[in-house]
Amino acid sequence: MQLIYEQSVSGRRGVKLPASDVPSAACLPKNLLRSEAAGLPELSELDLVRHFTRLSRRNFSVDTNFYPLGSCSMKYNAKVLENSAALFAPFHPMTALLPGGEEYCQGTLGMLYDLGQLLTDITGMDEVTTQPLAGAHGEMTGILLISAYHRARGKKKKYVVVPDSSHGTNPASAAIAGYEIITVPTAPYGDMDLDLFRQAMNDEVAAVMMTCPNTLGLFNPHIKEISDIAHSHDALMYYDGANLNAIMGKVKPGDVGFDVIHVNLHKTFGTPHGGGGPGSGPVGVKKALAPFLPQPRIVMDDEGKFVMESVKSGTIGRTANFFGNFGVMAKAYAYIIMLGREGLINVSEQAVLNANYIKERLRDYYELPYDKTCMHECVFSASRQLEHGVHAIDISKFLIDRGYHPPTVYFPMIVKEAIMIEPTETESKATMDAFIEVMIEAAKTAESNPQALHEAPLTMPVGRLDETKAAREQNVCCAG
Repeated sequence: MQLIYEQSVSGRRGVKLPASDVPSAACLPKNLLRSEAAGLPELSELDLVRHFTRLSRRNFSVDTNFYPLGSCSMKYNAKVLENSAALFAPFHPMTALLPGGEEYCQGTLGMLYDLGQLLTDITGMDEVTTQPLAGAHGEMTGILLISAYHRARGKKKKYVVVPDSSHGTNPASAAIAGYEIITVPTAPYGDMDLDLFRQAMNDEVAAVMMTCPNTLGLFNPHIKEISDIAHSHDALMYYDGANLNAIMGKVKPGDVGFDVIHVNLHKTFGTPHGGGGPGSGPVGVKKALAPFLPQPRIVMDDEGKFVMESVKSGTIGRTANFFGNFGVMAKAYAYIIMLGREGLINVSEQAVLNANYIKERLRDYYELPYDKTCMHECVFSASRQLEHGVHAIDISKFLIDRGYHPPTVYFPMIVKEAIMIEPTETESKATMDAFIEVMIEAAKTAESNPQALHEAPLTMPVGRLDETKAAREQNVCCAG
């Protein structure tokens, strides 16, 4: 496909701009004025429409195909949520910061306040801030809250404990906040080794960061015991909310000992995800950490009005120059209200059922490193296929040719040739059956014709890339 500048033909026009009403003697310094025209592409409206329509057809999304990306909950986002968010379009929550502005945006402030209340109920926390703009941003906010909590109590803490199966952002966030990382290996049964965890804990540990269920798709049956051990050392428990889709409405993290949680609204609560955003990562905390939450906060006064709480001492300050990604939160609010308590429970049950269905259907074709009932995602290994020279990445490329987005591969890193599949609750049995057949075809092809997998994909505009080179030498202007 030609780049848009390559399609330019002198004299073509897609739009006619009105005459400029800016005085010719505008107060721009001469050194800022162009000496010649900008050299924009010259195209007809039809050329332009066709160019971007062709580009859109090359885009892969959950609206077009199955997107079984493990640990990311790439669920279908109902279009009614977009309509719900549009209802708030005429209003701007920051109006509340103007003198008397709170009177004009009670609806928007009320929605943010109500969403916070709903999230505290779902997570088992006491207070929530909606400011963080993404999951990793929420994670960083949570670690800063933990740091502020210990500092206010005069405690010098040095370490953060994470399982070796954790998301990479866990140790990264802790390190950015100034902590050293203690990594605890996974036991043969698929959970953080409890004995090694006991040995790792000491009074200098500030927090234990965990995803539950973990990135192997397994719920840790010892989670309450782990929480008790952490608390006995005056450490806090941090819940990475990336996998909340598995237990939403079934288990409240706050009830099993977690003190801080970030929630990925763009994963769990039906708002768009991918392409770098938008995202939203509200953070919930237990009461002891509430004084340190970002300010200002929305509260309800004695008359039932929503007002901005005055900034108090102890807060970690703003983490965003807004109340968060408002549009994303409006969609999440509509999602929760629309489904209700029983609906949220059904989401988790269906997500778990779908993942276990795929696991059972594929167990005869791919290695199961941890052969247990999984939660929202299942993790296979392509170690059997490796005996024929076929890697997990080859299977991913084969899936592209068959119209499926590849699942996550090579993560978690503790599984050799890992293939992580998360169908979410939104996929039908028919869709999963079709995907399973392609996965079986890939396994059989690995035995009969491994070279075919090495050559895939063959149907895409771009074939097999040198992925290391592509990561280091990104070419975002490539027309191919």
